[in-house]
Amino acid sequence: MSSQNPVLTLLEKAQFMTSAPRLSACPPNIGYEVAFAGRSNAGKSSAINALTRQRQLARASKTPGRTQLLNYFSLDAERRLVDLPGYGYAAVPLAMKEAWQKELENYLIKRDSLQGLIVLMDVRHPLQKYDEMLLNWAQRRQLRVHILLTKADKLNRSPALAALQAMKKQLKAKNIIASVQLFSALQRMGLEEAADVLGQWLNYPPIANTEDAIQAEIEPSESSNHLSSSV
Repeated sequence: MSSQNPVLTLLEKAQFMTSAPRLSACPPNIGYEVAFAGRSNAGKSSAINALTRQRQLARASKTPGRTQLLNYFSLDAERRLVDLPGYGYAAVPLAMKEAWQKELENYLIKRDSLQGLIVLMDVRHPLQKYDEMLLNWAQRRQLRVHILLTKADKLNRSPALAALQAMKKQLKAKNIIASVQLFSALQRMGLEEAADVLGQWLNYPPIANTEDAIQAEIEPSESSNHLSSSV
């Protein structure tokens, strides 16, 4: 699969980079990064691991919602994935929830290298309170959003497609701009579609390099024509 999609090949190179407790501790604010966010039980770690074809790159906390860190994974010198802490877990104290909500909003607003947000929602329980709050933050920041309706394997095809259409209608009714797809880490469903979004946001393959490659292909053929005509 990865040989047919250069973005999946790039994702396979993901390596743990660092963990940051707050915005000020994040890596330099340059290049391109895409963040993954979702409720603590939405399957975020599984999705990241499926996309990178690595079993334990992103590790779920034994106590969901307790780990309040931004986990960075490098793809190359310019590109990164960011695993944001899960939110909305009932066992987390209210003060901790409020503190993280403030820090998350701070990250979304001030992180210039952040190109887009992948929001994960259980297809059976989408668009909960904190999901909608996050989408509104992203919209105020004019940040691109792509939603993965995870655990799609838990539903038969018809109910899954119905859930997808219902989500699209809800987003439209709430004036939230976001693309959305079905996803299953277990069945590796939706990897190509998600990779296409990531590739666009991460500028990969680099547009400039692609143009250079096309030009390089044109120039030799023109030289060959000149040589042929002169013989």
